[in-house]
Amino acid sequence: MPILNITVSGTPSQVPPQRVSDILMQHTGAILHKAPALTAIAVHYTPREQWFVGGQSLAQLGKASFFFDIKISDETNTASEKAAYIAAVWKDLQDLLGELHEVSYIHIDDARPAAWGWGGLTQQFRAVQKMLM
Repeated sequence: MPILNITVSGTPSQVPPQRVSDILMQHTGAILHKAPALTAIAVHYTPREQWFVGGQSLAQLGKASFFFDIKISDETNTASEKAAYIAAVWKDLQDLLGELHEVSYIHIDDARPAAWGWGGLTQQFRAVQKMLM
């Protein structure tokens, strides 16, 4: 049950949202072991002319970029899994987007289980219920 929000430089016609989703879904399941049926992905776009790094637009720099934020329950993945995930996502997004500006970010947010959930129930509640079964 993660929620993934990604903003990529470009437009949907330049960077198909299904392709972005496929990349994220593949690595989120294979590396972080998250259930596909509970993985939600929102893909957003910012034109390269409107994305600035160091005061210059990506269009001026001739580069692409992204900001990717994924929320997972704290303590459900190891540091090694997270590092492998960041490396794999970076590589595949670079293959898709072209030459990336180094200032492109992946943020794995380890959310406390008592502070978030889905379907009206916290992750902590779900974990306790699972242990009682």
